[in-house]
Amino acid sequence: MGKKRVMLPAAEVDLTAVKYEFEQVQAPHLTGFSLKLLVGLLEAPFIGPMLLSHLKKQNRVVEMLRNTVIPEPPMFRPEFPPQEPESGVAHLEEDGKPEDRVELALKCLPHYDPDETWIADSIASFCYWKIRDYAYAYRSKLTTPSIVAERFIAAIGEFDNKNPSTPLLISYDPEDIRKQAAASTQRFEEGKPLSVLDGTFMAIKDDIDCHPYPSNGGTTWLHEVRKVKKDAVSVSRLRSCGVILVGKANMHEFGLGTTGNNPNHGTARNPHSPDRYTGGSSSGPAAIVASGLCSAALGTDGGGSVRIPSSLCGVVGLKTTYGRTDMRGALCDSGTVEIIGPITSSVEDALLVYAAILGSSAADRIALRPSLPCLPYLSSHEGLNAVGSLRLGKYTEWFNDVFSTDISIKCEEILNLLSEKHGCNMVEIAIPELHEMRTAHILSIGSESLSSLTPDFEDGKGKYFSLDTRTNLALFRTFTASDYVAAQCLRRRIMHYHMEIFKKVDVIVTPTTGMTAPIIPPAALKSGETDLQVSGNLMRFVVPANLLGLPAISVPVGYDKHGLPIGLQLLGRPWGEASILRLAAAIEEICPEPKKKPVQFFDLLKGN
Repeated sequence: MGKKRVMLPAAEVDLTAVKYEFEQVQAPHLTGFSLKLLVGLLEAPFIGPMLLSHLKKQNRVVEMLRNTVIPEPPMFRPEFPPQEPESGVAHLEEDGKPEDRVELALKCLPHYDPDETWIADSIASFCYWKIRDYAYAYRSKLTTPSIVAERFIAAIGEFDNKNPSTPLLISYDPEDIRKQAAASTQRFEEGKPLSVLDGTFMAIKDDIDCHPYPSNGGTTWLHEVRKVKKDAVSVSRLRSCGVILVGKANMHEFGLGTTGNNPNHGTARNPHSPDRYTGGSSSGPAAIVASGLCSAALGTDGGGSVRIPSSLCGVVGLKTTYGRTDMRGALCDSGTVEIIGPITSSVEDALLVYAAILGSSAADRIALRPSLPCLPYLSSHEGLNAVGSLRLGKYTEWFNDVFSTDISIKCEEILNLLSEKHGCNMVEIAIPELHEMRTAHILSIGSESLSSLTPDFEDGKGKYFSLDTRTNLALFRTFTASDYVAAQCLRRRIMHYHMEIFKKVDVIVTPTTGMTAPIIPPAALKSGETDLQVSGNLMRFVVPANLLGLPAISVPVGYDKHGLPIGLQLLGRPWGEASILRLAAAIEEICPEPKKKPVQFFDLLKGN
């Protein structure tokens, strides 16, 4: 029997007296035969529950959920207090046409000078082509969407034939890509592109519906029980802007992993170092953008699944406020921690795609009362002043709790540059109960995943699940109804702490991940793996955005001593996408380290 612990009400906790506890996940790293053996034991009567009970006690899960009196009532989904309006912004109309929102977003960007990108011989340093570069090339007849489509199809074929395999797309149809590209080419020939996104190549994560492709969630069988009849709402909005949708991108099965490992279709590899993981679960979307094959991709983020792979692959990943984008048509459309968000090679491209896909569902508008969506003016004097007025919160002990000090040092350098160039004020903060927060998150996303997957598991599909998915589900089955309610009580406490902190700061800054891209164990390619210590390092800083529904963005800031990308995370107030986009753009501009060309990269615009 554990000793009962009684928590003070959150409002009575002294935030100045908080002491940081370093996290150490207690769990073995298993792959191959040892993982198969573990799964057999976990799914066995009596033995499995005993093993999992021991694991949970080692990691204080029982203490936090069953031996603790939590005075707060449960919060079953994020609830936000009213927010002050952001300054230096353009307001968008949720009910308007996506292409009209994109046109307004275009006016928020700095002046576009083709001499700096397309015409100039930029051999000095590597940079990605942006959406506006493609649009300029199409309008100027320097190339066409159809020409780019042929280069894309050839490049994907090259990826598919690599040894070892590097599968970026789970399903795609070259003829459908050619058809979309031909229609876009004709619109440009007629001088009638639908938007600046017309002719932009984008991949869609395999858990978001994109008709006529199946949504398998990284499995091989889900299409048998779930048919795709139309686009997800976010995909439909992109299609109306003229986006060329290239197919369904690889992912960690059901999104229940942070590495991107997928033994069903093959594991996507990090373009900067193909012997390493991309991060997950949006592995294919991040890798396809980092490889130069797409300007953008859509991913889902329930536990850092947009931001983690973006950080590890050196690109930008935006997680919006919970409820800001309509989730209908995603496999995780009924969860309380997930969103659909863009992965892009630049902040301005994230802003453009975000403008296209935003818009809450009717139900969320009633329940969440979202603030009017807005975008930052990135070129105006007022916009520049707004950067300097931002107060940045940093919990130093948490910030420095990383696997490699290269990460915290590089992120610290960027914060110092922000203070020097823009005058941003750094504020030391402390966040209580980080262990409780992680536990509440895993219990929330785990229970919601289990609820959606149990019918198929019980219907005989369980034998087709990957071994690490079965490991996770075995753990999730041990959670009780009282555990779930306790986790939601913790969610309310932790929301209170963050709202108190946001009275003193505008943005909370952390590294995106606690480690750079981990090496792929060869045995894991065939059987998968479970490594909760790696998951803990990758998820260390991403959880608050998901459990509390807050907006966050990962922006690349440099590389470690192995040349692997490092990301800085900006966590904003509810509905505060404009502030984090503004700050991310400023970071992108002042970042002193030149971008490194990935080992696996294709220049589809110039074809070289």
